Amino acid sequence: MDGETISTNTSVDDKTEDFCENPIRDTLAEGLMCLLKPTIDQLDERVRATRVSQLELKQQIDDLSEELKNISAEQSCPLALEAYTNKLNSTRHKITVISNILQTAQERLHKIQQHSKQEADRLKTLMEPTSKPSSGETL
Repeated sequence: MDGETISTNTSVDDKTEDFCENPIRDTLAEGLMCLLKPTIDQLDERVRATRVSQLELKQQIDDLSEELKNISAEQSCPLALEAYTNKLNSTRHKITVISNILQTAQERLHKIQQHSKQEADRLKTLMEPTSKPSSGETL
C-alpha cells in the first residue's frame, strides 16, 4: 500500500479498548460520578416527593370539587329565583293592602246596612198610626 492510501485516522472501535483500560479516564469518570451522584440522587428524591405531593393535592382538589358540587346541588336551584321571590313578595304586599281595603269597605257596607235597617225601622214606626182606634170606634 501506498503511504497516501494509509489512513492515520482511527475509528471509535479502535479507541474503545483504550478507554476501558485507561486508568486516568476511569478515575476522572469516577470522580465526576462521585460529585454528581449526590446532587442527582437528591434531585431524583425531590422529584419523587413533588410527584407524591401533586398526587395528594390532586386527590384533595377532586374531593373538594365533589363537595362543592354537592353543596351547590343542595343549596341552589338551576333558575335564578331571587327576581321571582321579589315579585312574589311585592304581590303579597299588594294583596295584603287590597285585603285591608276590602275589609274596611266591607265594614263600611255592614255599617251602612245596619244604618239603613235602623232608618227603615224608624220610618215604619213613623208611618204607623200613632193612635190605635179604640174598641168602640169603627171606621
